[in-house]
Amino acid sequence: MAEKPEIIEILQSVSDPLTDVSIVASGRIKGLNVNNGTVAFALDVSGLDADGGEKLKAEVEHRIKSLEGIEKISIVLTRERRPITSPQPTPKRPPPTGLPPKAIESLKSVGAIIAVASGKGGVGKSTTAVNLACALKEMGKRVGMLDADIHGPSLPTLLNVTEAPGIDNGKIRPAEAKGIKFMSIGFMLPDGGPVIWRGPMVAGAIKQLLSDVNWGDLDYLIVDLPPGTGDAQLSLVQSVPLKGAIIVSTPQDLALIDARKGLQMFEKVGTPVLGIVENMSTFKCPSCGEETAIFGHGGAKATAEELGAPFLGEVPLDPQIRILSDAGTPIVFADPDGFIAATYRGIAKAMLEQLEALEAKAKG
Repeated sequence: MAEKPEIIEILQSVSDPLTDVSIVASGRIKGLNVNNGTVAFALDVSGLDADGGEKLKAEVEHRIKSLEGIEKISIVLTRERRPITSPQPTPKRPPPTGLPPKAIESLKSVGAIIAVASGKGGVGKSTTAVNLACALKEMGKRVGMLDADIHGPSLPTLLNVTEAPGIDNGKIRPAEAKGIKFMSIGFMLPDGGPVIWRGPMVAGAIKQLLSDVNWGDLDYLIVDLPPGTGDAQLSLVQSVPLKGAIIVSTPQDLALIDARKGLQMFEKVGTPVLGIVENMSTFKCPSCGEETAIFGHGGAKATAEELGAPFLGEVPLDPQIRILSDAGTPIVFADPDGFIAATYRGIAKAMLEQLEALEAKAKG
């Protein structure tokens, strides 16, 4: 069975279309991972037009297939800068609508795409997204998740799946855990290594994961966005038909400052904000039962009222959420009769109510 050194050697025989060196030496191969016959990596096609990128991808696939023991090949195309083309007049920019110019084929059977975002990291966004998806699944919905947090992918850990997805008819077959389909760039990173990519490359990888994954029929696709309001987030929300977004924040003033920026970003691109969730709201002492507002309390609700956004609910700071998340068993499934699970279900129901209200408003 071919190992990583053999893959690198065969890739060194492929010339970079823009230089005289190999695509390995020119840095076009990113995050090469070889595991049990599955080869996965990102191929940087910066400087090439669409046909040139696809041609290079086809040549790379052909070379790798010549090795013994290769069962699956997963290549994500990324682009760091605009392709080299003749100068064109700058088109007039249409007003933001939140809708892409052309539908993505693999998303045509997805009912609604919901982004879960945060202004800053460390507020429990991914844990909230996973438990929200679990709550929707528990309600009988067909649910998928995209881990778009390229620099900090956590879905494989939160859902306890480490095996790389396979390929069916040229499309990536999403992983599945507890009835939820999901895809993460984490499957393509060697040994959890860092992704050292610039914004345009990150945005390109996210779009590629959306378009190259066979999502099938879904009622909801939850997209766990990277924290912040940078190029990757803006590019995604402008190119994917989002039905709405949820902002996750702790009640701490520092987090709420960034949460406001996230909400304003969605407003500027015409994506409805379905609501704000206050995470790590209060801590209840397991010994004496006393509640302590470690990060403050009520800040997210007050911010929602101030900005005219719905408030979806608050999740307490509970050690069980962390313990079960690390174990890959979301608390909604691990303790379905508990208070925390009921809280996430309440947030999911509140989100669905907001979606229904938007649809009713659109119909007039």
